[in-house]
Amino acid sequence: MGLFDQIIGAIGNSSQQGNIGQIGNILNTVQQLSNNAGTDPSTMQSALGIVGGYVRSALQDKRDTEGPEAAQEVVNQFGDTSPNPQAVDSLFAPFLQQQLANTVAQRTGLNAGLIQQLLPTLVPLVLNLLKSGANSQNPQTGGNPVLNSFLDADGDGDIDISDAMRMASRYLGR
Repeated sequence: MGLFDQIIGAIGNSSQQGNIGQIGNILNTVQQLSNNAGTDPSTMQSALGIVGGYVRSALQDKRDTEGPEAAQEVVNQFGDTSPNPQAVDSLFAPFLQQQLANTVAQRTGLNAGLIQQLLPTLVPLVLNLLKSGANSQNPQTGGNPVLNSFLDADGDGDIDISDAMRMASRYLGR
């Protein structure tokens, strides 16, 4: 099952944190970032997808070295729609932050300095999307199917935040 399917499943499952409002807030934030940056939402969704790839690698490393609870803790602690530089610092060393900004700039045409400024918002957005699969009563217990799908626990390679955001946008009629 793909990432988008897991997110939709979380929205429909009262034992998981996902809800339409959460996804709507993420999409609204992407729209605001697009407006502020003077670009179209699809470019910002692409930027978010690239950031998502880096977040995926960082969370996989955390899971592999500290266990799945450590990856879930980062998601729980920093998954939000508000900017949080600590979210970026918790996942990426400064040189990786610069590399990430340069990669996004090369692939989207956006300015690397602008991307560097947006990282404290983009990283928590990715984590917030992953938070949708967490247990609504006790987020640290049990598996998070959205996070597991994102980390590609089954090894099928089917992960892409920008595709999930486009599908969510269509699903919500935006």
